[in-house]
Amino acid sequence: MIEGSAEIAVTEKLRYGMVGGGRGSFIGDVHRKAVALDGLAEITAGCFSHSPENTLATGKALGISPERLYKTFDEMAEKEAGKIDFVVITTPNVSHYPAAKAFLNQGIPVVCDKPLAIELADAQELAALAKKKNLLFCVTYTYTGNPTVKHARALVQQGEIGDILFVNAEYPQEWLLAPAEKQGSKQAQWRTDPKIAGKSNSVGDLGSHIENMISYVTGLRIKSLLARLDIIGKDRVLDDNATILLEYEGGAKGVYWTSQIASGYDNAFRFRIFGTKGAIQWNEETSNYLELSLFGQPNATLSRGRDPFHPHAQSYSRIPSGHPEGYFEALANIYKTYIAALTKQKAGEALTEEDLDFPNAEMGVDGVKFIGACVESSQKGAVWVNY
Repeated sequence: MIEGSAEIAVTEKLRYGMVGGGRGSFIGDVHRKAVALDGLAEITAGCFSHSPENTLATGKALGISPERLYKTFDEMAEKEAGKIDFVVITTPNVSHYPAAKAFLNQGIPVVCDKPLAIELADAQELAALAKKKNLLFCVTYTYTGNPTVKHARALVQQGEIGDILFVNAEYPQEWLLAPAEKQGSKQAQWRTDPKIAGKSNSVGDLGSHIENMISYVTGLRIKSLLARLDIIGKDRVLDDNATILLEYEGGAKGVYWTSQIASGYDNAFRFRIFGTKGAIQWNEETSNYLELSLFGQPNATLSRGRDPFHPHAQSYSRIPSGHPEGYFEALANIYKTYIAALTKQKAGEALTEEDLDFPNAEMGVDGVKFIGACVESSQKGAVWVNY
């Protein structure tokens, strides 16, 4: 059995606030549980909802003092400056940019759900503002927190599969095959509403994860793409299925597929990366395993917790083999790294590359750029667009 993650020495918990994530929210509770998993930070303030009653009820359930519960994120940013060490933004897409900007302007580091913004210029502004103020900014592309993903990245960087020739990645779900937005699903209602979700549904929600994952694991940069965004659900105005062809700098090619109308699929995020020496593939629903196929050798299944991983990847493994780690642990790994970096920065210590191994604002910018390019290509009749 391989050793698990090393404990992080913490003398004092950091304090954080949250925007969004009130009663009825899925993702807000996920973030709070992920932060709590390592006990590195505690929630002390919040603006959890547009509804003051929801914010008060959520805050009471979390044990937060009423005077630190706010009606607007602008008020919270102003009054919590110097009191919280970072803020977590878990609102629907349309609020990401204004909320993040409000806290950055007050000198508060930010963790924000993806996509970082709806418009590319807004995402770029946030990244520039964080850099100017030297504030750590994290965009929660959760799946890159998996130890197996980090080991896949190490294999690519070490040249184990050779030069990359082709990438295939997909993220199918079935939950919008039915008109869930008309059946009371709050998640479906805002994701299918362009006023809240932005320019895209399927590519914005799922494709942005693919773009970040492939960029993180391979280091490939997109040169051009061709996208066809489909609207299959009746009366919808945003895509619920998409097919994307890609050319990367250096000559590699790729195909991405996202879908929310794929019957039989729950959350089947998967990538396959093919190189001159072999291939690797990973599936989120079996995320403790990584398939390695070296040319001319038997296929191998690498098991998190059992098989030797790259030391950095292994440091994120929490429990022994056969005990599945998944979604909560992956997000907790991102928070573990981010909070540890914040702690070192507060102490005036220099940060290393491994300290900064969390999705940053520049990656968030890339995600918004990718969504925009896909929408542009599709609107022009599924044509190639330069990236």
